[in-house]
Amino acid sequence: MLFCIHAYAENSTSPHDLVLIANPDSRTPMSISRETARAIFAMRQRSLDDSGAAIEVFVLPDASPVHSRFAKQVLGIYPSQLRLAWDRGVYSGTGQAPNQVTNQAQMLDRIANTTNGVGYVEREWVDERVRAIPLR
Repeated sequence: MLFCIHAYAENSTSPHDLVLIANPDSRTPMSISRETARAIFAMRQRSLDDSGAAIEVFVLPDASPVHSRFAKQVLGIYPSQLRLAWDRGVYSGTGQAPNQVTNQAQMLDRIANTTNGVGYVEREWVDERVRAIPLR
């Protein structure tokens, strides 16, 4: 019985689960590791392949509950750690902050219209304009 409950929990999906998304035309791999996702959203990794094509990262505002859940549940870090990494890069002149969108609808629009766009939304928002990228 315990095994069944554990297996269900691993395979269950909710419309509020968070999903990493990319533009369908991007060279983003079919899946990426949590460490790679963390490096992308901390703005430490700027491309995903040998072509060197820059990734355009999109995030929700710091105060967004979806952003907070994404940082904690998907990336495994606190949102304040992301903000610290972005501010450090901006103020030192060695990096830049990700592009900020106001809500999940705008996130979908921006990813759909940016060839190398990467972002996140709740599963219920995913449509044919973007490609979900599972974490391995």
